[in-house]
Amino acid sequence: MQKKEITIYDLAEKLNISATTVSRGLQDHPAINKKTKKKIFDLATELGYRSNKFASNLRKQKTNTIGVIVPRLDSLFISSVLSGIEKLLNNSGYNLIISQSFEHETKEKTNALTMFNSRVDGLIVSLAADTRDYSHFDTMISKNIPVIFFDRIAEGLKATKVVIDNFKAGYNATAHLLEQGCKSILHLTGNVERNVYKDRFEGYKRALQDHNIAFDPELFISNELTEQAVQEAISEVLKRDKLPDGLFTTNDSSAAFALTLFKAAGLRVPEDIAIIGFNNDLISRVTEPAISTINYPGNEMGENIARILINHLDGQGDLSFTSTVILNTELIVRASSSRKK
Repeated sequence: MQKKEITIYDLAEKLNISATTVSRGLQDHPAINKKTKKKIFDLATELGYRSNKFASNLRKQKTNTIGVIVPRLDSLFISSVLSGIEKLLNNSGYNLIISQSFEHETKEKTNALTMFNSRVDGLIVSLAADTRDYSHFDTMISKNIPVIFFDRIAEGLKATKVVIDNFKAGYNATAHLLEQGCKSILHLTGNVERNVYKDRFEGYKRALQDHNIAFDPELFISNELTEQAVQEAISEVLKRDKLPDGLFTTNDSSAAFALTLFKAAGLRVPEDIAIIGFNNDLISRVTEPAISTINYPGNEMGENIARILINHLDGQGDLSFTSTVILNTELIVRASSSRKK
């Protein structure tokens, strides 16, 4: 049979003191002397007492819990963002509930409802690839529960957003390849209805334009950026009579896989095709040759998100209006794109 849950009244009865004294002692209240506190803590440990934080939080109308919804957890970028978020929030006494949408709007909507019913104090979101309707965030926003979007953002929604300058990053990546002598640059990217991929694509096109090279739709491929999707895309490109001499793809895992496929087909990197990725993931540093990339400061982004949210919850900031925080990126040139010494 399940044992009865130990309460502060059980502790008070055994110690022959009031329940109020036990409660204050467990909260390390300065009015309770050290000897009494020690007796309370020792007995609580011995009997397996657990504080009922849920009931306490309901009384305070605060759960000290922050919800996070991300597309996938198997992303090094997302992991680095979560690390930055958790570091600061935990230090401020908040816990995280993390869920993933698996890139589907329906799952994202379910997750948002779960977060609302869990009474989170705030919500942090990076949108799924196919999310078009943002109504599942309306309830939180209408009840003044702060919502912060990062990376993949709801552009038309009144909420705070934390992003990088994706247009500039896409421009710099493409311009670098052009400066290395590339004339026919393949752009392999995700769903361009999402802001991150759309803006990088726009940067790619502007760099071509500024270097007097016409945009060729044959050199633009948008897919899910899965291993299978990348393999199918590169296999199709390798069948063409005229091969590209440059590749800009919007994550490093795709760049690494493409590099492997090009080398297997007998192409030299960077002599025959120069490659640049995105994110500065570990894989970009261990390939042969190492892959040029755009450094995406995930940990810094996470810390910025957490700092903005903590300031708001502590009454030192205001998320009731729309604001966008833009972080800097850096072009990292490695051997995969270095055609000019």
